[in-house]
Amino acid sequence: MDGRVRELPESTRTAAEAGAALGCEVGQIVKSLVFRVPSSDEAVLVLASGSTRVDVDRLATLLGSAVEQGSGSFVRERTGFAIGGVAPVGLTSPVRTYVERGVLGWSRVWAAAGSPRTVFDATPDELLAATGATVVDVAEG
Repeated sequence: MDGRVRELPESTRTAAEAGAALGCEVGQIVKSLVFRVPSSDEAVLVLASGSTRVDVDRLATLLGSAVEQGSGSFVRERTGFAIGGVAPVGLTSPVRTYVERGVLGWSRVWAAAGSPRTVFDATPDELLAATGATVVDVAEG
């Protein structure tokens, strides 16, 4: 995915901001959501479509353990990125990664590239290959 990073003049901190800045559907924006497993202090990354909310109970069932949203300091420590710019690749340490099935419904998606104003595009297959993620069904509803 070299050469695909774009720096935008507007913030892309939220999926709605990114969609507006790129002129694409909010669903094409891939949110990088970092959760913490309290029992093990493990970080778990869920890549979800910008129009999808992750069901924390479904994620906990999948993991076999309670989960909580990672704090800003936890996210930065485990990924190397600040909330609002967490890239799904280039993490400072290995993080178990999942892709919510809804991401696969798009021919092209956009993900954060390490800052609130940078993004890169990929096909869902490219994103899966680059992250080594497992496809899961953890969307609300």
